[in-house]
Amino acid sequence: MTSADDFVLQLLQDKGLVTTEAVASARSQVKPETPTDQMDAATLDVLFESNNLTEDQVYKALSKEFHMELTNLAEVRPGEELLKMIGRDLALRYKAFPMSLDGKQLDLAISDPLNVDAVDSLSKMLNVTITTYLASPKQIQEAIDENYGVPTTSAYGDLFGETEAKDATSADAAKTKAAKEAEAPIIKYVSMLITEAVKRRASDIHLEPMEKRFRVRYRIDGSLLEIENPPKRLQPPIVSRLKLMANVSLAEKRIPQDGRIQMKVGQKDVDLRVSVLPTVYGESIVMRILDKEGLKLGLPELGFFSDDQVVFEKIVGMPDGIFLVTGPTGSGKSTTLYSALNYINHPDRKIITVEDPVEYQMNGINQVQVRREVEMTFARALRAMLRQAPNIIMIGEIRDFETAEIAINASLTGHMVFSTLHTNDAPSAVTRLVDIGVKAFLVSASLRAVLAQRLVRRVCIQCKKPFLPEPKDLMSIGLNEVQAAQATFMKGEGCQRCLGIGFRGRMGLFEMFLINEEVQQMIYEGRSLVELRQKARELGMRTMREDGVRKVTSGLTTVDEVVYATMA
Repeated sequence: MTSADDFVLQLLQDKGLVTTEAVASARSQVKPETPTDQMDAATLDVLFESNNLTEDQVYKALSKEFHMELTNLAEVRPGEELLKMIGRDLALRYKAFPMSLDGKQLDLAISDPLNVDAVDSLSKMLNVTITTYLASPKQIQEAIDENYGVPTTSAYGDLFGETEAKDATSADAAKTKAAKEAEAPIIKYVSMLITEAVKRRASDIHLEPMEKRFRVRYRIDGSLLEIENPPKRLQPPIVSRLKLMANVSLAEKRIPQDGRIQMKVGQKDVDLRVSVLPTVYGESIVMRILDKEGLKLGLPELGFFSDDQVVFEKIVGMPDGIFLVTGPTGSGKSTTLYSALNYINHPDRKIITVEDPVEYQMNGINQVQVRREVEMTFARALRAMLRQAPNIIMIGEIRDFETAEIAINASLTGHMVFSTLHTNDAPSAVTRLVDIGVKAFLVSASLRAVLAQRLVRRVCIQCKKPFLPEPKDLMSIGLNEVQAAQATFMKGEGCQRCLGIGFRGRMGLFEMFLINEEVQQMIYEGRSLVELRQKARELGMRTMREDGVRKVTSGLTTVDEVVYATMA
């Protein structure tokens, strides 16, 4: 409804469905970088998200205003001929769904009653008279998906069909000619594969050779989703094309290789880190899509509630000491640290990072790449960095005693050090440092706080509905009936925005272990992990499971997500 958004906002106020103050408040919450022509649409999204408004209210008001009948597309089943007459691409382009055709009379569901140009264009194109009905964008998209089928990468089939036809017709032609004819569809396929992944917000693209097929999967919000697979016979040219783009050796098929791809998708510069791994059935390729926008997230977008955010801001603003973020691979540690650096990145501070590899380039920060082939290790880079007089140091990961020792010495000489560790919870970071050889008194003197985290999927704000979990599910996260009665449970029904999954985006579950004088003394005395964890709980540390419960009862995620993420 982009052309009607301004009108809709005014109409809703005139009808008394939303107050002028609510609209003004929603408008103030829209991100400043939002383009002017998208402000009204973004304001509507905020009103939907804050539950001040529902889609039903909007479309009932529009129905009365334009004297248009609201239709229920769930009960509509157009014939095959009508679906062929108005194809999927046409329906998506005009945000419309064909309901029935009687001679030259077409009944058409639309979501934007002000978009008369679309109706006129369709009428002339199809040579029919159109009667319009009103339906929400969600209903129209669901009807399109149900009747035309949910797309994966439908255009890929056409590309491969084109390749097959050319192969058939060029059977007797020279091999060079056949290769040239096959090359263009492969280039298009690879480009479309990456473009589609970026559009779907995928973090990884996996191309995996199997015995009889070539599997392609996207990782979206942490879950792998298989898409339409290309024919097995096209595996070699697709792999070769990607290796060429990543600037790695096409001839080498025996050892792993790493490369990078930089390309433009629409107006967005996309950077991909490419890993090539030889397997039994060919080379497996994983492309990590590096999204620089994710590094500019504010702390609330990471999943911090206001009380935790205040504590986090206080810690990252300290003048010296060590702050560690812990968790398994893929738990969002790097994003949290980058967001912290972005928060404290001011002209009066010198920040240096040492990473393996440098995945994201950040303005105003000196970033050092580890290169083991020339003996540029974490430890060596750290020693050199200290001679550069930084205020803040970020180490990609503390992996060994040498790196840990230099990091701790740096923190004791007036530097603030950020880094990551692989531990299951926050108090375990203390014993981990001691285990790799750091003296307990040095850990006690330098450590300021440890943040453990996991990622869970957010309930889609567009299709979320109130939902009551089963009693056994409530018991699994320690909620009783009284607590459940006061909670706001939500579940996504699945829509176009979330690709029918019910979740869109992820957020962190956090466990913040603050080191005060009492805890410092316990670390110095070499107390056990059990004692440290017990003392942290006494001092008010909230576990990741408890933080997850808060987010479940606020309607931000689901019980299953929290249980799965905090199973340990």
